[in-house]
Amino acid sequence: MPTKKTTPDIILIIITFTLLAIGLIMVYSASAIWADYKFDDSFFFAKRQMLFAGVGIVAMFFIMNVDYWTWRTYAKVMVIVCFVLLVLVLIPGIGNVRNGSRSWIGVGAFSIQPSEFMKIAMIAFLAKFLSDNQKNITSFKRGLLPALGIVFLAFGMIMMQPDLGTGTVMVGTSVVMIFIAGARIRHFVILGLIGLAGFVGLVASAPYRMKRITSFLDPWSDPLGSGFQIIQSLYAIGPGGLFGLGLGESRQKFFYLPEPQTDFIFAILSEELGFIGGSLILLLFALLLWRGIRISLGAQDLFGSFLAVGIIAMVAIQVMINIGVVSGLMPVTGITLPFLSYGGSSLTLMLIAIGILLNVSRYSRY
Repeated sequence: MPTKKTTPDIILIIITFTLLAIGLIMVYSASAIWADYKFDDSFFFAKRQMLFAGVGIVAMFFIMNVDYWTWRTYAKVMVIVCFVLLVLVLIPGIGNVRNGSRSWIGVGAFSIQPSEFMKIAMIAFLAKFLSDNQKNITSFKRGLLPALGIVFLAFGMIMMQPDLGTGTVMVGTSVVMIFIAGARIRHFVILGLIGLAGFVGLVASAPYRMKRITSFLDPWSDPLGSGFQIIQSLYAIGPGGLFGLGLGESRQKFFYLPEPQTDFIFAILSEELGFIGGSLILLLFALLLWRGIRISLGAQDLFGSFLAVGIIAMVAIQVMINIGVVSGLMPVTGITLPFLSYGGSSLTLMLIAIGILLNVSRYSRY
């Protein structure tokens, strides 16, 4: 059990609230035109994001004061509950379809996305498994295979929705945790080749995924179809220049870039605040990752260290994928930018994760 509780990482709290404040401002700026057109209320998305932020902040401060070993105790229960939710979301009449994916349970704006919560449940489960079995992690059968087995079972269920973006973040986070735990590189090489073959199969099995790959390589081959989002995103980033067009002055949010308050909010931010504003966001994320790494290195036990690593890896991978997509460096996939994009489940999950990290920081020696 961890001992000598201290104050939480104040710098991490400041960074989190700064990102959250910028996110709330940008959600309103990016969504006001679309919200006024669709709902006759320019604050429609902003009000809901504020509500989710309020719930998430309360959850963050509550969890910050819950001993992180509690997650070790209930890790298996959390994973089982999330698996049940992943099954329920696939049942017509229970799961709601949005943008072609059956990923939601609930009513209207007050819905949850079980795949988002599976990410944090999987981090807790792997942190427990790896801390209990670190001596066996170099063994393929006793260490690596059991860990990856549960990960890819969850990935398979998430892909049945389908939700490639969330599934990719969960798998990437899990691989980072297992690698940090000491798994052999040659095992990763072999599994990487198998995974590459599986990825090619996933792309080939769905025509829309193949279109996303081809549009990534040459978006102008289908400028009004699969390449539309990338082109419009680049049209937003380019004119932003060094200082941007000014807060609220985006042109692409006028029905050019679809639902700019979600996955492509960084494009609107770059258009309005320019290279300086975009760089500030990247700097804030870099500082957040730095604090998380320090907390992990100073954790009193392996479970706390793996827990912190998992949370930081999840944030880092999600940021890299989102900004890579927005800037045209990666194929389009639906993934939110932590703390900035509109989305209740994503925002709440991220604030809960930061709450766990803050609790680990209360026992860290850094």
